[in-house]
Amino acid sequence: MTVYAARDNAAPEPMSDAPPAASDDVAALPFDIHCIDTGLFRPRLVASYLVRGGEEYAFIECGASRSVPRLLGALEQLGIDRSQLRYVMPTHVHLDHAGGAGALLAALPQARLVIHPRGARHMIDPRALWQGAAQVYGEAALERHYGALVPVAEQRMLVATDGFEISLGDRRLRCIDTPGHARHHYCVWDAASRGLFSGDTLGMRYRELDTPAGPFLLPTTTPVQFDPPAWHDTLARFAALAPARAFVTHYGMVENVVALIGDLGRRIDAHARIAESFAGAGDRTARIAAALMAATVAELDQLGCDLDAAGRDRVLAWDMQLNAGGLDVWLTTRRARR
Repeated sequence: MTVYAARDNAAPEPMSDAPPAASDDVAALPFDIHCIDTGLFRPRLVASYLVRGGEEYAFIECGASRSVPRLLGALEQLGIDRSQLRYVMPTHVHLDHAGGAGALLAALPQARLVIHPRGARHMIDPRALWQGAAQVYGEAALERHYGALVPVAEQRMLVATDGFEISLGDRRLRCIDTPGHARHHYCVWDAASRGLFSGDTLGMRYRELDTPAGPFLLPTTTPVQFDPPAWHDTLARFAALAPARAFVTHYGMVENVVALIGDLGRRIDAHARIAESFAGAGDRTARIAAALMAATVAELDQLGCDLDAAGRDRVLAWDMQLNAGGLDVWLTTRRARR
């Protein structure tokens, strides 16, 4: 997902102003990790992961500014003092991942922001992020969906180059540069769980689309930095780690990761082929969106997904528009480079 989106009348409404998390919004996972529903748009859409190392904690992903009460409420529910939070680690600066970083840091006096080098300036001065999103949503809708963006002081930031490691008590977290979805994206390797916190790089796993074959991972090709060769290189790095599990922002923990990496790679290529088939067409964004939906529904049928047509449309329609918009940009920029 991304800050760029369909017009406001096509976007789902937020669940609420994201009140503090209820008990069923905070799920205990293995290896001292909790998954927290950030409350953005609908249940189980955007996760934040609370990771423990000794008596220290980190949030990996933080949702939007309107998500911050949920994260703070989860700390209270779990009996964790805010001073124990050492790091806030959004995988990239899209607003559903990093929009709440400034507001969250303001409430966590000992925490520092860990951010990709390409994203740091947007956290220090988020006006460009806001303006880009406002062109799509409009000011009022952006405030309603995400809330205000709070700047982060540079002295509270750690810039995570490829291989950058942090110590969280007795736990080590390593940041891996992972372009493909966005050039300002990193993922987090956690040796303790042999797990990847994958942001959007392993795609979107909507729980409603799980099938008897397992989780269904959908690429997110939203504007403006879709890069298939870079994404395949990133997936190859993932596979070389032989991860036992991944913690997907959209949404939840998955296992059998190497097989899922292969599935996602094939879907990335399928998305690119669909886009290329409409390269010279008029109204190509709408055509790409319709073709993506048809191909995805056909694959879900083949895999035995039991969600009805209305349910699939509810879950997928917005993302198909977003993905088609990103593929349209990719076609344009690729042509310009030739």
